Amino acid sequence: MERWFGVGAAVLGTAGLLLLLKIINRTRRGLNLQDKVVVITGASSGLGKECARAFHTAGARLILCGRDQKRLQEVVGELQGVTDGKTRTHTPCVVTFDLSATDTVSRAAVEILKCHGHVDVLINNAGISFRGNILETHVSVQRDVMETNYFGPVALTQEILPSMVERGSGHIVAISSVQGRISIPCRSAYAASKHATQAYFDCLRAEVERFGLQVSVISPGYIRTNLSVNAVTGDGSKYGVMDKTTAMGWDPEKVAQAVLKAVRYQQKDVLLAGLLPVLVIYLRTLWPAAFFRVMASRARKEQRVKDQ
Repeated sequence: MERWFGVGAAVLGTAGLLLLLKIINRTRRGLNLQDKVVVITGASSGLGKECARAFHTAGARLILCGRDQKRLQEVVGELQGVTDGKTRTHTPCVVTFDLSATDTVSRAAVEILKCHGHVDVLINNAGISFRGNILETHVSVQRDVMETNYFGPVALTQEILPSMVERGSGHIVAISSVQGRISIPCRSAYAASKHATQAYFDCLRAEVERFGLQVSVISPGYIRTNLSVNAVTGDGSKYGVMDKTTAMGWDPEKVAQAVLKAVRYQQKDVLLAGLLPVLVIYLRTLWPAAFFRVMASRARKEQRVKDQ
């Protein structure tokens, strides 16, 4: 009983602190993004596309990155008529490259910096999801997911970072996940890549604070995009299914607005999730044995469903 009281008090205390911080943030004047140079990876669809719309409307000079030049140009075309009628908007630049092929990132960074001479905001959004049992997953698939979700963003960040340090200005955003905080069964490669992302950008934030740079990690829950459809399985094939949790997830436009807000108000760590995921995160910290039992039960349930 005492343990539950302690857990409840900790959760309520944390919730109260978060509410207070939100109230304080609302009284602050946000950063004006007019003419700021904003790079967005994975900008051809999903959350990246919605981020492009949000920052374009705010007057930013966009550099849209992705593997498919045709789809990126389609996004540029769609943005041409998007405006709030008050803000001066700009035609985005496009830089095409495969983030998972880290040997091409250096070339891409040169192209990115040529567009406007510098970068004010780098949004590391591109990523791939995973569905599979560890026993049935080849290590090459684990490695491929890490290349896209971790090593690619790290490589691009480290290519852009020196120019930000030289200017004494810049903001780096990493789109992580709730699964960067907790791991759930059948998501090993994805959760591992997001845990690594959280750790790397936490370290980066501490190290570049002295240069006046900002680092934000955004950790959404499920987002209503094609992430699960495009996820890879244990043998590297496409999962091809829209999970129920994904279909009922956050509106990507709402998440994009949260990313915009994080940049405006220089928020360091943003968790976008409902009450249950938040409670599970605290459960993992405050009562890990209970968390492990819950996850083991979930793993057995998922295996039964698969076997049917």
